[in-house]
Amino acid sequence: MVQRQARRGGARSEKRGVGLRFAFYGRTSTEDYQDRASSEYWQRDVAENVIFGRGAVVSEFFDSGYSRRLPWTDRPAAAALLNALRDPNRGFDAIVVGEFERAFYGDQLQQLMPVFERCGVQLWLPETDGPLDLNDVTHQALMLLLGAQSRREVLRSRHRVTAAMRAQVCEQGRYLGGRPPYGYRLVDAGPHPNRAHAQWGRRLRRLDPDPATAPHVRWMFAQRLAGRSVAGIARELNERGVRCPSHVDPERNSHRSGGVWTLRTVAAILANPRYTGRQVWNRQGRDYEAARGKQRRGPVHRWNPVQDWVISKQIVHPPLVTEQDFVAAQAIRATRPTGDGTTRVYLLAGLVRCRLCGRRMDAHWVNNRAGYRCRHGYTSAQRAVPERAKNLYVREDHILASLPAHLAVLELDDGLGSEERGSGDSGQRRDFAELMRQFDLTIVCDTAGWTVETAATTDDADR
Repeated sequence: MVQRQARRGGARSEKRGVGLRFAFYGRTSTEDYQDRASSEYWQRDVAENVIFGRGAVVSEFFDSGYSRRLPWTDRPAAAALLNALRDPNRGFDAIVVGEFERAFYGDQLQQLMPVFERCGVQLWLPETDGPLDLNDVTHQALMLLLGAQSRREVLRSRHRVTAAMRAQVCEQGRYLGGRPPYGYRLVDAGPHPNRAHAQWGRRLRRLDPDPATAPHVRWMFAQRLAGRSVAGIARELNERGVRCPSHVDPERNSHRSGGVWTLRTVAAILANPRYTGRQVWNRQGRDYEAARGKQRRGPVHRWNPVQDWVISKQIVHPPLVTEQDFVAAQAIRATRPTGDGTTRVYLLAGLVRCRLCGRRMDAHWVNNRAGYRCRHGYTSAQRAVPERAKNLYVREDHILASLPAHLAVLELDDGLGSEERGSGDSGQRRDFAELMRQFDLTIVCDTAGWTVETAATTDDADR
């Protein structure tokens, strides 16, 4: 329950019906590394000290495992509190928090105060030792200071933690947690180097080849180095009945529901440098800003550029592939030059989908120009069916010629300038492609034509 009635017999509780009725809000960032009970207790105790003699807490809203960077609408308890504000029979007159930084981040309070005022609810803070009054110049300055301090605290903590993690991976090759890659399992690596942690019984762990799955990883690299396609590798794994990662370790892959190998799964394994025996960190990051306005709860996970990855200097666990073979496998994935030494460029690669089957269409060069085709499963990880539809093909130059008009309808091309719309310059056309990636758009094609849609409305079915 994110909302609770006030504790009976609390140390600071007042007689019911005397003074103001308060709703308490608190928050703790993580569930794994913080004790919710103790965090909730001290925040509640501070809040009751603030309102002592002037009222009592009658309901409680507490978020556990949610970052302060998330807006209130993306925190379950905070969102429930906002909904309760709109109820005329809500049962409380004011809101009290135990610490500003636990409840607000940056300018969140400035955005919420109009909501509190419309609902006729006061906000009490320990920092003001009572209700907040934004008509008071001192309180205004204090809110700006506390918001900046909250943001600064996050930035400082993030810098210290990430710097330490970089050093631990790069210099020590330490395993920092997360799901072990397919083909590996976790084994004991001795006591924790920090004596305090070691006294608490914490121990280090490292990766070790899994006898059941490591042979499949070695086989994938061997097949890829032999020139076999990713789709062919995935298809044979499915035909042989090899269990995919979500079946081998369902507890750590609860977010995955697929029961078969996909192109993405095989491609991710072939691109993971951990299989060379080196520890890798920071391959993926969290983008909190991208989640705003997209009806998403929590951050968006994005792959970081290769140059931002942190790789250990030494080999720290048994490799499943040599570094030479790993580099060679990546070269097979790279764009190959043509006979005259030039490289073919596909501006819309990854942005074109087939409406019939939902798959991304393959980049295809024919008649000296770029295009995109879908063979409806011929290159997928599953066995092709005889009755599949005819191949679909669209030319890139035809799409680019009318793409500005489609983006104009969506009012997304204002930043490029009117003189660039409909222009044939390749650099300006590349700008349109980058604009689509920025706004998470995709081109959906069928035999009748094509449209621009948001990626969230399409089925990510790279099977």
